[in-house]
Amino acid sequence: MNQPAGGTLRMGQAGGRWVLTAAIGGSGLAMLDATVVNVALDRMGRDLGADFAALQWIVNGYSLSLAALILLGGALGDRFGRRRVFVIGVVWFAAASALCGLAPDAPLLIAGRVLQGIGGALLTPGSLALIAASFCPEDRSRAIGAWSGLGGLAGAVGPFVGGALVAWDWRAVFWVNVPVAAAIVVIALRHVPESHDPDATGGIDVPGAVLGVLGLGGVTYALTEAGSGLRPSVLVSGVVGVLALAGFLVVEARSPHPLVPLSMFRNRSFSVSNAATLLIYGALGVFFFLLVLQLQTVSGFSPTVAGTAMLPVTALMLLLSARAGGLADRFGARPFMTIGPLLAAGGFLLATRIGPGSGDLTGYLTEVLPATVLLGLGLAATVAPLTATVLASADAHHAGAASGVNNAVARSAGLLAVAVIPGLVGLMGADYTDPVAFDAGFTGAMLIGAGLLVAASLMALLLTRPAPAPEPTPTPTAAPKLRLAECAHCGVAAPQLHPRE
Repeated sequence: MNQPAGGTLRMGQAGGRWVLTAAIGGSGLAMLDATVVNVALDRMGRDLGADFAALQWIVNGYSLSLAALILLGGALGDRFGRRRVFVIGVVWFAAASALCGLAPDAPLLIAGRVLQGIGGALLTPGSLALIAASFCPEDRSRAIGAWSGLGGLAGAVGPFVGGALVAWDWRAVFWVNVPVAAAIVVIALRHVPESHDPDATGGIDVPGAVLGVLGLGGVTYALTEAGSGLRPSVLVSGVVGVLALAGFLVVEARSPHPLVPLSMFRNRSFSVSNAATLLIYGALGVFFFLLVLQLQTVSGFSPTVAGTAMLPVTALMLLLSARAGGLADRFGARPFMTIGPLLAAGGFLLATRIGPGSGDLTGYLTEVLPATVLLGLGLAATVAPLTATVLASADAHHAGAASGVNNAVARSAGLLAVAVIPGLVGLMGADYTDPVAFDAGFTGAMLIGAGLLVAASLMALLLTRPAPAPEPTPTPTAAPKLRLAECAHCGVAAPQLHPRE
């Protein structure tokens, strides 16, 4: 039975708790996998005899399909049923995880990661949409706040859990998804009401989705493999990718139901905030990809300790993002979008001190901890105000599309940065097994990342608009508007996905 528009479930009801459990479980699956795999990269590479480019693809295979298809996943849920598409995504994700766990070599593992990303693109937007559609307006903000907070906790414990699993067997990182996914499917089918968007009667932008995948895939392959030489396949892939992205823009401009409404980019604040997102999340993608390898290869950390070393970033975001979002609602986002990236850049610069002598407690306290704390403070000040700017820059009926575009930009930024920056600093082949070579490349990558963050800060300072005028109080019959302070989240992987209104 379809849930009526607006939903009827309450937070204190058993039905509401079941919906929250399914939604948090689904988003937690995707979030955990995005964090724990980085912890496992060193063990995966050594066990499978993979080179550094293969490690890049183990990360980017997932990011590529997720970034390219996440907007399509949201549109499919609105059109064909959010619960249906969510369940399909969870099942798909579990099957792909099993394939990853069985992979005998790097190419099959990469293929499994690409399939995981497709499942993630189906379930990620659906997890929040289920809550937005199922709960009554009076409880919707509380439900989304619970989803954000508990989902953030999943991101916080992810590196620690991943490290413990990797210490046993890196394949367990993927196998653990299967029973969790089975429980989520049972809960969703038994307790979550079906819903869809009654206005989603038009077509699905399949050509745009196909061109997006070809474009991102072609460009990413060319950039990743260019470090090994400009072979004909690399050049052809790059040309095809660029042409596909150009075709994507043409299709989006003409499509009656575009995945990316290009008209939104006419707003300067929207364009600037997404450009800043590209720089910030590009830097973050490289940081989290390389730091865990640096801690294991150069500093001698175990996988468990290396994963745990990242907890200060997530903990500070969980504690402070809501406060930053509330202050941005009052004073505008520009000060936070200017100062936050500078603090994060300071964290990158401090990370250049992490090296062979960081493997003991003293090294952790004096070299690793200051870098992660400063980065966490910078991200806590930046992410929620950045999301606020994106949403405030779009018309109300484009709120979901605006946040979806920003989310896709963030994921694409990490994808492209992981493809490009290691090559720029000379990391390739078996360098991740050579402490001297990897240490030198890591330092160069941190300096580039700091530069990207400084550029994002200057962009926010010079190009974003001052704080908008306060919005009028909604009428008693209107659904309460979601404020950024009520949607605090851990935005390491990507910004908050905003429910379609």
